Amino acid sequence: MKLTSIQLCNFRSFYGKTPEIILAGGEVRNTTIIHGNNGSGKTSLLNAFTWVLYEKFSAAFASVEQLVNKRAIAAAENKQAVECWVEIGWEHEGKRYRVKRACRVYKHGSDFDAGKTQLTMWVGEDDGKWSLPTQPAEDIINQILPASLHQYFFFDGERIEEIVRSDKKPEIAEATKIFLGVEVINRSLKHLGEAKKSLETELKVIGDAETKQLLQQQEKIQHESDRLTKRQTEIQQELVYQQTFKKETSNRLLELSAVKELQERWQNLESQKTASQQEYKKSKEALKKIISARGYTVFLSETTAQFRTIVEDLKQRGELTSGISREFLNELIKAGRCICGTHLNMGSQSHTNIQVWLDRAGSSMVEETAIRMMAQVDEIDKQAADFWTEVDREQSRINQLRQTISQVEAELDSIQERLRKDANEEISSLQKRLDKIEITISELNREQGANQQQIAQLKTELDVLGKQIAKQKLNEEKQILAQRRISATQDAIERLTEVRNRQEKEFRLQLEKRVQEIFTKISFTPYLPKISERYELTLVENTAGIEAPVAASTGENQILSLSFIASIIDRVRGWSEKRKMMMIPDSSTFPIVMDSPFGSLDEIYRRQIAKTIPKLANQLIVLVTKTQWRGEVEAEITDRVGREYVLTYYSSKPDCEQDYIELGGERYPLVRQSPNEFEYTEITAVEGDR
Repeated sequence: MKLTSIQLCNFRSFYGKTPEIILAGGEVRNTTIIHGNNGSGKTSLLNAFTWVLYEKFSAAFASVEQLVNKRAIAAAENKQAVECWVEIGWEHEGKRYRVKRACRVYKHGSDFDAGKTQLTMWVGEDDGKWSLPTQPAEDIINQILPASLHQYFFFDGERIEEIVRSDKKPEIAEATKIFLGVEVINRSLKHLGEAKKSLETELKVIGDAETKQLLQQQEKIQHESDRLTKRQTEIQQELVYQQTFKKETSNRLLELSAVKELQERWQNLESQKTASQQEYKKSKEALKKIISARGYTVFLSETTAQFRTIVEDLKQRGELTSGISREFLNELIKAGRCICGTHLNMGSQSHTNIQVWLDRAGSSMVEETAIRMMAQVDEIDKQAADFWTEVDREQSRINQLRQTISQVEAELDSIQERLRKDANEEISSLQKRLDKIEITISELNREQGANQQQIAQLKTELDVLGKQIAKQKLNEEKQILAQRRISATQDAIERLTEVRNRQEKEFRLQLEKRVQEIFTKISFTPYLPKISERYELTLVENTAGIEAPVAASTGENQILSLSFIASIIDRVRGWSEKRKMMMIPDSSTFPIVMDSPFGSLDEIYRRQIAKTIPKLANQLIVLVTKTQWRGEVEAEITDRVGREYVLTYYSSKPDCEQDYIELGGERYPLVRQSPNEFEYTEITAVEGDR
């Protein structure tokens, strides 16, 4: 999807029809810069993209119900309709598209009523003509760039860190699965499940009494498994909510100056506890792997000692003597000639000498086997020694972590008890609320664990029943056919489920690796991003081999979020390249439209991001203030700029301070005095090459 243009009419601060903004999309100069002061309409322009495509707005977009320009409404006659619209153009997979979303308001005195929005799309034909598509416009847009992913391509840079908020994590997990075609697999699994139930119903009708009974049991167990699986989803959603609630309550406690120091200590301890628990779990898993992989070696010490005794005995008897082998001497006798040229005639002294050596020589094959096995035995003994060393190390680490967790929990309990008994009613109330949240989280975790165990047990029972049903004597042809279909359907379900699980794991690991690469390139901190199985995006630091969560700053969260977005785009490109390999036209062009991405960052981070972001996507549209643009940002991005525009804000304030920006040796107004009582924004193209 390469954006080519955008044009607005009476949208928010843009009065009347604006000039068409042509967007850069070249190989090198792929960046469009739009300059504007705060309040001039940069956020409105960002939301114009998301409104026309998805009818959605960013979090910072205020008064979404007021889309139509106030001046246009005021200038309209009573009962007259005022139209507001945005039209954008783009190219995708060799086709051209234009889409326009419009809405009207109807003026009634000093009030107005808003009508429904209307979306229209045109598709460019090879002959240059434009025609209406055969599919709904919304479907085409979602096929090109799904609505659930739009926030990663059109975003407010000042609020980009919201991506790492805990309440956004389930949304991230679901959105990222689209790249894998997981949704297609899920739909296939759903349809296969329905087909299997239909076939089982058919078999229930035509099967014998025992088969019917087994199918009824299977249906009952499957129903219970589905109920528990649904409950697991509900628990996961509730846990996310409770964690967010806990964080908000903790932050409220932190804001109270009376307990700020105590609460900060509590948060540090919580982070330390979480990190220690994670390391404890890792050490337990590492210990299991060590025992599983090399535990057998400790039981082979008697066997290896016995083997050494056998080999030594063979050597003592001369059966493993080094030197001339039995095979070599037999070859000499067979040839009838020694290597020195002497004939080895039967009864001759030379033949007798060879025969003596033959009686004393060992087999080279036996000797080589013994040597090879001795090397393996040495390795087994070495592994046994290493096994105990590694077990002792992991066990010591587990004990140390267990002791650390116990000490941290004791100190946490002490702090919580002090807060519960605090004379300040608000402090004690907040702590009691935290206690309730902790109890709820604990209960949910226990229920989740019990449900998971029960689901596993039910799955085992279903597998057993499935085998019993398959073994039933099916005499009639219809029964045999139905059973074969059920077996084939179940096999397809199991294979697709395995494919989905592997794809999800591989995607998450690749995503994490790419996030780490980009974050490390931008940030000078030693922190490392991590993506959990639930797509929790966090920063950790490695201290003495232990990973501990980092309380990241706003700037670091912005960089983390930007790194995540860049990684998402990389995966989109990879997904598109796969489609291209399947003879589908190239679709690997994706835009980034970002508003104020440099706001709260220091000079070093501003420079690094300015250097990196033009490389993140094939096309970049950046909306910046004068202070955000000048200096290191301008120096790093200028060579990438293909198009440039200025938003001139006309202020209705009588004593407004006018402002300008100098671009390419020309001065362009940023703020001017309005010639009337209305405020509005005009768009001006920057002329000439930079």
